[in-house]
Amino acid sequence: MMIRTQHRTIHFNAPALLDGLEYPLEPGDYEVNEDEELIEGISWLAYRRVATFITVPATSTNGNVSRMLPVDAEAIEELLRRDGLGEPSAVGGHPA
Repeated sequence: MMIRTQHRTIHFNAPALLDGLEYPLEPGDYEVNEDEELIEGISWLAYRRVATFITVPATSTNGNVSRMLPVDAEAIEELLRRDGLGEPSAVGGHPA
């Protein structure tokens, strides 16, 4: 089974709260990694997402510890949508 990782940087203009975090993410840039596995048995290349992670940098709010946390990809997209509209940024969801 072949796995690839897609890297991207996202930006929040306002604090954003993800389900499972004790504190909101501060406005700024965050690295997101999405692991995808090759779907075998078809005649073209296709991948499916199997895991999504966000890297939270070390800050005084989180005890100066950088962490890579599993997150729900749809929750990240919903946060970005709300952030772009100026709506409160808090969503739930299970990591996938």
